[in-house]
Amino acid sequence: MRTVTISPITRLEGHGKIEIFLDEGGNVENAYFQVPELRGFEKFCEERKAEDMPLLTSRICGVCPVAHHLASTKALDAAFNVEPPSAAKKLRELMYCGYMIYDHTLHFYFLGAPDFVVGPDAPPDERNIFGVIKKVGLDVANEVIKHRAYGQKITEIIGGKATHPVCGLPGGISKPISEEKRQEIEKMAESSVEFAKLSLKLFNEVVLKNKNYVDMILSDAYTLKTYYMGLVDEHNKVDFYDGKVRVVDPEGREFVKFSPSEYLNVIEEHVEPWSYVKFPYLKQVGWKGFVGGRDSGIYRVGPLGRLNAADGMATPLAQEEYERMYETFSGKPVHSTLAFHWARLIELLYAAERCLELSRDKEITSKDVRRKPGKPGEGVGIIEAARGTLIHHYVLDEEALVKHVNLIVATTNNSPAICISIRDAAKAFIHGGNVNDGLLNRIEMAFRAYDPCLACATHYAVGQMPLQVNIYSHEGKLLKTIER
Repeated sequence: MRTVTISPITRLEGHGKIEIFLDEGGNVENAYFQVPELRGFEKFCEERKAEDMPLLTSRICGVCPVAHHLASTKALDAAFNVEPPSAAKKLRELMYCGYMIYDHTLHFYFLGAPDFVVGPDAPPDERNIFGVIKKVGLDVANEVIKHRAYGQKITEIIGGKATHPVCGLPGGISKPISEEKRQEIEKMAESSVEFAKLSLKLFNEVVLKNKNYVDMILSDAYTLKTYYMGLVDEHNKVDFYDGKVRVVDPEGREFVKFSPSEYLNVIEEHVEPWSYVKFPYLKQVGWKGFVGGRDSGIYRVGPLGRLNAADGMATPLAQEEYERMYETFSGKPVHSTLAFHWARLIELLYAAERCLELSRDKEITSKDVRRKPGKPGEGVGIIEAARGTLIHHYVLDEEALVKHVNLIVATTNNSPAICISIRDAAKAFIHGGNVNDGLLNRIEMAFRAYDPCLACATHYAVGQMPLQVNIYSHEGKLLKTIER
């Protein structure tokens, strides 16, 4: 047997590697998605002041700090038994829409699009944002930069900072917004709706009109049948900020719907010795190993997980795109991993539409943005991060010091499915020991669709980005090393 190592994997947040083991015939026997980073936040947050948690946990990741900030704030709402005023919840959600706009824009254009706009087999030095710009033109590139900045500006106006917001407090937020700032957000939201429509048009022209790409999306290499999970509102429509968590089975039937405080009745975590990332699964179904299907408790979250788990989108333009996607794929649920990219752009449109709705809400400039917290206790906050369902669970003592922390982040939820997707793609593309850069990139595309954030899942930085691919003979002898 020989081993093909992809280290580090590219175009994602964080650091990880893929180990692919070949048999004597040069075919894939197994593949592992390894995260050699150590999680530490759950421990060093203990004994901290509860009110510091939204600031501490937002430092888990520089890409999705808004998600951790608000999941933490919602956990404190529950722990202090306080319901925020309506205006405060709307301002939180408005800020969150800004985060979704800039985060989904980042992933599609900078991380995902090079595989489609430039091409999966293009030279590595062209598969990047510069290659995308060369293909789509400077006008589109300017729109990408402008609207990513708009998303961050909305976050800054409400949250105090563009990257690590500081507004979240148990029972509300720290300050209201002025009419002048509301108007500024409204203009940015209007423009963001048009940008999202432009992005979907680009996806339609470049991807959906290319038969080879559509065949690749629908191929067995990128198909995985699982359960799906996501927050929904009272009408079972996608909701990023609030609601209940809905799970559907691989046939699309509702399996369970639960409140944040009930998550431990639904989710269990499995541990493997070769990774620092845990592997969640549905307790009622059980852990059956790295296999898909109805009898396996593995589920998926994120854009495709949310759309599969919901009955639709809560805004009109996003609903039209939602219906078009499922019509194109001949019904729900869609099990094609690469469809995460299309679902992500539909969510970009929803976030922009919802941002516009909230910016025009008469209550959004209300000064009633905080309620007095009650006695400290235990609380769970759940929110939909760009990458999927995010859970913060805190236990506080009578002095409001944190005694216990449990975090299940989006990439952790997806980690079992990511492992399966990588293994299945490797088996589909590597035969007879033939390995080249294009094939390795197609394997990386299997995890890249999930937009994994290993910084969130493990919280460690090595300070460098080397690339090393080791190729071994079936006797275990090192044949060749390729380094960057």
